[in-house]
Amino acid sequence: MTRMDILYEGDLHCRLTHGPSGAIVQTDAPKDNMGKGEAFSPTDLTAVSLGACMLTVMGIHARKRGLELQGAVAQVTKEMIPAPDRRIGAITVSLAMPAGIPPGERAGLEEAGHTCPVRKSLSDRVKVSVSFVYPD
Repeated sequence: MTRMDILYEGDLHCRLTHGPSGAIVQTDAPKDNMGKGEAFSPTDLTAVSLGACMLTVMGIHARKRGLELQGAVAQVTKEMIPAPDRRIGAITVSLAMPAGIPPGERAGLEEAGHTCPVRKSLSDRVKVSVSFVYPD
């Protein structure tokens, strides 16, 4: 179990503190929902967490296989649905992989990414699209 604390600072801003490390993340409501868009919104964090989780689980898989994943980049886009209830409707993740991943290792690496805990935790109502791009 990991403790995290959230302080509502006012003006739609929150400060999130990770208990074990003390790391801090700021949030703000997005401009299209009464905020100033001065920081990640909570739904931005959900979307970007998917990309970070995928890369982390893929990194674990790569380490076990003796592969190097350093330099991989995830680009994440999030689309909101305004009605009947405002929610995340779609998340698109494009993963640019580093050179040197052998073709025979790619399927296992991709499967690891698809099974990350954040992906498994998202509702089926959120459309998730993932692509992997290899430079070689």
